[in-house]
Amino acid sequence: MLPRVFLSLLFLLGCSTTPPRLASDAEIAAAEAAPLSEYAINGRWNEPFEPFNVIGNIYYVGTAGVSSFLITTPQGHFLLDGILPQSAPQIISNIAALGFDVRDVRYLLNSHAHIDHAGGLAGLQRASGATLVASAADKPVLEAGDIGYGPSAGMAFPPVRVDRVIGDGESLSLGGVTLTAHLTPGHTAGCTSWSMPAVGADGARHTAFFHCSATVAGQALVPESYPGMVEAFRATFAVVRRIEADVFLANHDNFFALQEKHARRRAGDANAFVVPGELRSFNARMEAAFEEELARQVETGR
Repeated sequence: MLPRVFLSLLFLLGCSTTPPRLASDAEIAAAEAAPLSEYAINGRWNEPFEPFNVIGNIYYVGTAGVSSFLITTPQGHFLLDGILPQSAPQIISNIAALGFDVRDVRYLLNSHAHIDHAGGLAGLQRASGATLVASAADKPVLEAGDIGYGPSAGMAFPPVRVDRVIGDGESLSLGGVTLTAHLTPGHTAGCTSWSMPAVGADGARHTAFFHCSATVAGQALVPESYPGMVEAFRATFAVVRRIEADVFLANHDNFFALQEKHARRRAGDANAFVVPGELRSFNARMEAAFEEELARQVETGR
């Protein structure tokens, strides 16, 4: 990783050894019962969506607007992202509707520490007892329950305990399934994508890539929202260009045509989510959009 990005991680992590203040059961319950924000309503962040099998042992258990993925194994499961605090009960119900039990989730993963992806983690950790795994740079944000910069600054969520810090290229294995972490900072300093092998209904082998995010999302690049942000985005685009995956899964429905592919999946197309080249084309579009937004902010001073 680039030197300035390392400096940004040290800046964010700080040197405090004070244990994090984690959310109580009462705080989790209050957050789950709280009214939705205008952002959440407009983005359909908590709108119910039918849980379904994506491919192989990968299942969609998220909402209409925000993703959450269950990866099952004979020895327990992985669960990626918790959406909003209000979404945790829905995710648990979606897992049950598919015939699984949230108490069998062994690893709880987070793509990045924004409220629409991390808000429900505390409730899901409490329900499952799972080991929460996140990057070093996003760990202090998750344990504070507020990212502190960008458009979601001030949108607090229940703080959650990070049990294990994952590094770039490190993997988690469970029940014969291995997920590999790819640090893809930019959107947040600790944005983490994941990849894994998947076997289609026809027995063909594929590679699934769970993309963290590559959008600026209204954040300041001039000045940078955190030290090294511009370099982090550019490094991530370079990393993703080298990744070979034919099942592209993203954190929001519009990024990977969830509605359209789900309709094809329901109609009998078992490989609806197998689209060679989709990850590469998405990365190219996001890189072009980033450079355009950076140029605009440089020209206007924001």
